[in-house]
Amino acid sequence: MFQLSTITDLIRIPPHLFNLSREVAVKQELNVKHANKIIPKLGLVISVYDLVEFDTGLFRPGDGAMYVTVTCRLVIFKPFVGEVLTGWIEKCTSEGIKVNIGFFNDIFVPKALMFENSFYSPDENAWIWKMDDENTLYLDVNEKINFRIEEEIFTNVKPKGPTSQAASQNQNGNDKEQTPPYAIIASCQTDGMGCCSWWE
Repeated sequence: MFQLSTITDLIRIPPHLFNLSREVAVKQELNVKHANKIIPKLGLVISVYDLVEFDTGLFRPGDGAMYVTVTCRLVIFKPFVGEVLTGWIEKCTSEGIKVNIGFFNDIFVPKALMFENSFYSPDENAWIWKMDDENTLYLDVNEKINFRIEEEIFTNVKPKGPTSQAASQNQNGNDKEQTPPYAIIASCQTDGMGCCSWWE
């Protein structure tokens, strides 16, 4: 689920951090720049793990800040295909189930990747798996669920200006669901998948 990735970056150290040691200042600015952000084709950055190396830094004319080239290792959330994770059902729709694992919630289990004989009940706002004539199991919001990673999707999301933000609202004044920069497609089709309580 987590891995270490090495990157090289140019970091700006503002003057108010000059009283800190170079290592502490560089780590702090790296976390500000990268933590809780998506790096395309890499994943979600959790935090800086350590610094591999950094130079003495340079000043630019007209700017009191110092620019430091640094190589560091980042803790990245990037599960591999086939990995089984546990999360909680955040939302049920006719298209499938959205799952939240606490710090990341762009995980989707589409209806095509759910147990055979599963169907969505709008009245109960839940997915129902009819195992056989006698057994019916429910996938309800807030239930703890096991799921299998099937695919990662990275999307180049452009920054939105005032015009595009207004256009993204529907006629009722509600925001449309935005395409996330990093999303995961998962499945619930084999033994052990679905609600954890089913298998206890």
